[in-house]
Amino acid sequence: MTTTTPARTTTRMAALVREIRSVVDRGLAPDVTAYLVGEVLAPHLGAADLLTLAQREGDPERYRQHVLHAESDGSFSVVALVWLPGQETCIHDHVSWCVAGVHQGAESERRYRLVPGTGTGTGAGSGSGGGSGGGSARLVATEDVVNGQGDVCGFAPPGDIHSVRNSCAGTAISLHVYGADVSRLGTSIRRVYTLPVG
Repeated sequence: MTTTTPARTTTRMAALVREIRSVVDRGLAPDVTAYLVGEVLAPHLGAADLLTLAQREGDPERYRQHVLHAESDGSFSVVALVWLPGQETCIHDHVSWCVAGVHQGAESERRYRLVPGTGTGTGAGSGSGGGSGGGSARLVATEDVVNGQGDVCGFAPPGDIHSVRNSCAGTAISLHVYGADVSRLGTSIRRVYTLPVG
């Protein structure tokens, strides 16, 4: 993933940020916050005046992250992810609650459940690939979803393990809101999973 920080914000994006702020400032539970942020995000998806041309640019090597806004207190950030055909994420979870809405194109998402190992030192969810002892930790695919333009989904850890890929013939763009400062962290990914899937 490549990251860029655009120089300017559109009027519509500034309005969306204010709407998100009004939800986040309520201090509700993470899952409730994600749900309500999804409700304010949805009406903006697909609007031609939401992103600048620069914020729609992809990268031929990997999907591109454009940080659109990071709240000064670190309570949330807004990111545009631009995916060229075939680009995808690793299997991962997140540093905080998150909401994703498809602005253009379609994205395929595979969701997973972590099955802990039965031995000691399973390293569940770590990049170690499992543990020692009676049985290794593994991931189980639980759902495949295709999200089209206007679709919104939200997550709050735990239970937010997934991978995403562009499943359309053209560029896909999605808007993501995270309950963390992605401009400071550099990513919304908490952990990458290299465990067996089965």
